[in-house]
Amino acid sequence: MTYWSAVDDMSVTSPPPRRGRQLLAASVGNVVEWYDWHIYTFLAVYIAAEIFPQGAENSLVPLLSTFAVFAVGFFARPLGGLLLGSVADRKGRRAALTTTLLLMGASCLVVALTPTYEASGALGPVILVLARLLQGLSAGGEFAASTTFLVESAGPGRRGLYSSFHYVSATTGQILASGTAALMVLTLDDDSMHAWGWRIPFLVGALLSLLGLWVRYGALETRSDVRPTARAGLFEALRTCPRESLLICGITMGGTIAFYTWTAYLPTYAQVNEGFDKGQSLLVGTISLIFFALVQPLGGMLSDRIGRRPMLIGFAGGFAVLCVPLLNLVSDSFASLLFVQCAGLLLLTGYSSIAAAVNAEVFPARVRAAGIGFPYSLTVALFGGTAPYMGTLFRELGVPSTFPWYVAVLCLLSGLVYLRLPEGAHKLLER
Repeated sequence: MTYWSAVDDMSVTSPPPRRGRQLLAASVGNVVEWYDWHIYTFLAVYIAAEIFPQGAENSLVPLLSTFAVFAVGFFARPLGGLLLGSVADRKGRRAALTTTLLLMGASCLVVALTPTYEASGALGPVILVLARLLQGLSAGGEFAASTTFLVESAGPGRRGLYSSFHYVSATTGQILASGTAALMVLTLDDDSMHAWGWRIPFLVGALLSLLGLWVRYGALETRSDVRPTARAGLFEALRTCPRESLLICGITMGGTIAFYTWTAYLPTYAQVNEGFDKGQSLLVGTISLIFFALVQPLGGMLSDRIGRRPMLIGFAGGFAVLCVPLLNLVSDSFASLLFVQCAGLLLLTGYSSIAAAVNAEVFPARVRAAGIGFPYSLTVALFGGTAPYMGTLFRELGVPSTFPWYVAVLCLLSGLVYLRLPEGAHKLLER
């Protein structure tokens, strides 16, 4: 038996209760982290009206500004993935997981207290941009640290299952965000929502961050301390593993555009393009996300049996063929939007349920968190973070039907990467 096989075998024989605690620590913190991140999107139409000046001739101008700030947060994620991923590789996964929650809680509080454009002029948008940048740093580090922590905590033959809990917990955070937004919209009148109601979910997010910190306090470190080599430098993953870094970009491109289109932008897409009711679109989104969370472990377990590549190829092929027909089915009907969202999320499970495992299986443990964090977050910033903006921009340019083709092409390109991706499901994971 090799040295690293021995380490891997020792690491997977920890008692079952420890694995349960590890899973809880990663999942609960991740729920809070992604609630804070996504609540911004679901309340975008209210933030647009209060923080940005209205366009004199076009009511889409404030919404475009709001989604531009949404994209700005994504462009801070690569830096967060690099810096906090390096913290995870140098100081351990727990240290990085604690830092990400502190940053996210603070930024959520800042958004809640951002002054309106009427009260402060340009100061409000500036504060919002700074808060979103802070959230981006946190989110980039969260994926790098939490995915490596989850996969390294898994037992033999269960990396796919454990991997699925990243999107289970992230989606649960989205469900809480979507549900909270829907509850606020359905219970408060429009004037109250614009005046103060949109701020309440951000205050809730800041308080939930304290809960996440408490739960993560008891987590155990997963990175082995017996490695005899020196700690990795900040850019070592990029320097020593350039091919692997590019591979992460190709793996992520189609998955991130599909994910953010179907989970974050689709309610707004239905509102802007079909005049769908705000509250009803948020309700559809919440129901669909519950369905999405429930099917993630099934996808993870299936990948542990049949491998990662068939799942990824099925996702990419399905979206390349069905994305345009599905988005063209969106109408002002509750049933049609629910069907489109659930169908897309089922296809997306082929990617989302195993993304953490696939990424972790690409890099060695010494540079795993930073190696994943930077190229993943950069790709998400380029394609996922800009999805709501691009969809709204195509509408503004008078060619809304172009957006579904844009999503389909990116999924097809990722599919070409999956065809050549080495299968890692049944290999030992270096720790």
